[in-house]
Amino acid sequence: MKFLKIFTAVIITVLFVACNFTEEIYFNENGSGKMSIAFDGGEMLQMLPETDSTKLEEVIDSTLVFKDLLIEKKDSIAKLSPEQQAKLKRLEPFKLHMKVDAENGIMNFDMYTDFKNVTEVNDAFNSFQSASAIGPISGGKSMPGGATEEATQVKYSFKRNKFKRETIILDQTLFANSIDSLAGAEMFLSGSTYTFKYHFPKRVKSTNIEEATFSMDGKTMIHEVNFLEMMKDPESMVIEVELEK
Repeated sequence: MKFLKIFTAVIITVLFVACNFTEEIYFNENGSGKMSIAFDGGEMLQMLPETDSTKLEEVIDSTLVFKDLLIEKKDSIAKLSPEQQAKLKRLEPFKLHMKVDAENGIMNFDMYTDFKNVTEVNDAFNSFQSASAIGPISGGKSMPGGATEEATQVKYSFKRNKFKRETIILDQTLFANSIDSLAGAEMFLSGSTYTFKYHFPKRVKSTNIEEATFSMDGKTMIHEVNFLEMMKDPESMVIEVELEK
């Protein structure tokens, strides 16, 4: 499955080259909604290994339903370690749209899912990285050992017109190791960005993010940060929003 092999190669490469992510959430009045983690990899096309399995001569525009993949590959998945199986299981609610057009410099990924409560998508970014676990079931390789161990967790809440996003460091030792592993990639990552784009059912009354920008109707909030700085100090990235009643 060429789709899977290319995607796995990208995920393994993504944290070591310049990249731009967008975390986007649409909220309904009842608290349900849709989340997506989008990745623009146009600048990193030339960084991908030119192997037989990842050549990009053809245009790819396809959607992968992880739930269907887990059913299709259940026998292969059963042979994986419990840790790898768990990483694949967390992808079950998501779909992934991938568009690659090397000639025009396009490489876009959008992993998305609907939710009844935003707490269901806690730690979606780690889920995106966990997609590297599809490597072994697609005839490719998984991320190098230890690279996907999770030192942090992102939590969301949205109730009583108040939204909050915060990151918690789960293991200080693992976190320190993850920062050390980024040292050699700082030159590439220094220009990377992570954009938060949140669409609320009501106008935003207040937020703790002074640099945030808003749509004309005041219901969409956008905030862009330096990806490397966020990775180094994730707990500082707390977003709080209060909506009008």
